[in-house]
Amino acid sequence: MIFGILKESDDENRVALLPEAVDALIKMGQKVILETNAGARSFALDEDYKKVGAIIVSRSEIFQKAEFIIKINPPTGADIDQLKSGVIFMAVIQPLFNPQIIKALTEKKVSVLSLDSIPRTTRAQSMDILSSMSTVSGYKAVLLAANHLPKFFPMLTTAAGTIAPAKALILGAGVAGLQAIATSKRLGAVVEVFDSRPEVKEQVMSLGAKFVEVDGAKEAIGAGGYAVEQTEDYKKKQIAAIQKSASKADFIITTALIPGKKAPILITEDMVKDMKIGSVIVDLAAVNGGNCQYTEAGKTISIHGITIIGVTNLPSTMPTDASKMFGKNVINFIKNMIKDGKTELNLEDDIISGTCISHAGVVRHAPTLQLLEK
Repeated sequence: MIFGILKESDDENRVALLPEAVDALIKMGQKVILETNAGARSFALDEDYKKVGAIIVSRSEIFQKAEFIIKINPPTGADIDQLKSGVIFMAVIQPLFNPQIIKALTEKKVSVLSLDSIPRTTRAQSMDILSSMSTVSGYKAVLLAANHLPKFFPMLTTAAGTIAPAKALILGAGVAGLQAIATSKRLGAVVEVFDSRPEVKEQVMSLGAKFVEVDGAKEAIGAGGYAVEQTEDYKKKQIAAIQKSASKADFIITTALIPGKKAPILITEDMVKDMKIGSVIVDLAAVNGGNCQYTEAGKTISIHGITIIGVTNLPSTMPTDASKMFGKNVINFIKNMIKDGKTELNLEDDIISGTCISHAGVVRHAPTLQLLEK
């Protein structure tokens, strides 16, 4: 099969496959064509791809020749216009936020694999791009906080006296939150963590952080590792607990997301007003509305003396390792599709079926179909 790798838009520094991933794909008996300079912003040159056997072509040639096209971000309108019927298109499309893109691709009878829909199962762990990119985001969010915070992270004993360590509050102990905890601890901060899932307490404590407990949380069984919508009574107790910790924090990193829904507001206007002047909030949920009431996606603002960073694509700021991790996940997914040297869209495989949003002109993803039928 001919695999085509597209260059991302100018605001994205990652590439779907680095040369090492392309090499692995070619060794599986596949042919790879790559758009000119697709990996340049990830510090992978066309010559590096040629050395492992890729063929460098124009963007239009990708659409003409490729049978399986891989991209990180959703296709543009111009991309959709060029896609041929029957091609397999793989990207991070977020179908519940982009149902019209799915509709357009389905009408062209493109088989859509949305990588953010990979089942959160043990067998699919090596293919889970959300976990990989969350690892990058959690790490970089702490560095952003450190860069904006007007004080040290670690405790320092100096001739000028002792400097107290920075106090962190991490909201959400998923992959991004756990990485933020670990990075904050490495830099010497004292860390408190809140999560509505009591089952993550052990993981939080194993990293040396304090877990803030709130009784009465609804269990998140069957939510694929994500939080679930909570009762109003729980939300009131949650806000009170978070406010107490937020008032003492030097920086807060928020990571709370609910699949297919606007991010829950966990940091209210009153909480921001109650925080210490000079404190920092890094909102990793900004792309879905934000966990802070003041968050503006893609902007860094100052309100009541608090810096609020609405980051939307931190993995793009670490393109080399982010692309390496993304590509490894993709290769593991494709390995699962290849049988006897042939790439098959086996819809009886739970991983492929869960990731395939549409096929042969039919939307297969029930939540997306419900949105389109409204």
